[in-house]
Amino acid sequence: MRHCVTTESQAPLTTSHRHRLAARPDVLFVYGTLQFPTVLEGLIGRIPVGKPTTAPGWRAAALEHRVYPGLVPAPGQTATGLLLEDLSEAEWKILDDFEDARYDLRRISLAEESTGWAYIWPGEEVLPHDWRADHFAARHLSAYTARFKASTVQRDSPAC
Repeated sequence: MRHCVTTESQAPLTTSHRHRLAARPDVLFVYGTLQFPTVLEGLIGRIPVGKPTTAPGWRAAALEHRVYPGLVPAPGQTATGLLLEDLSEAEWKILDDFEDARYDLRRISLAEESTGWAYIWPGEEVLPHDWRADHFAARHLSAYTARFKASTVQRDSPAC
């Protein structure tokens, strides 16, 4: 007898989570785990075009008990990341389901007078130091991406 495991993306969504895409966002600023090609490929099956950019007035904060960051307001600081410009509607839905329900999807100002949509953390459980991509890659990336392979097998299995 096989047991099917429910993944985070299959959990019931809150009303606010379901409606985050109602504004029909176009470009996504990613500043954490979604900067990693293996994470994007594991989630949406491809690596979209990513343009390096920054978000002045924000920082990618480390969060208590989480390996991923939260984008929080930080006057005088700048978050670095990528601007994903070629996401399909289906890919937006996958990424939105992947993101923690507590994130708020908002349009923010980016470098060079551009704007993009970003998942903003509500402010709880924020640590005083920034999240570091190099530490995530060294300590968590392998296990983090391995769960996508397991989720894909479960999702593609007709018995689940």
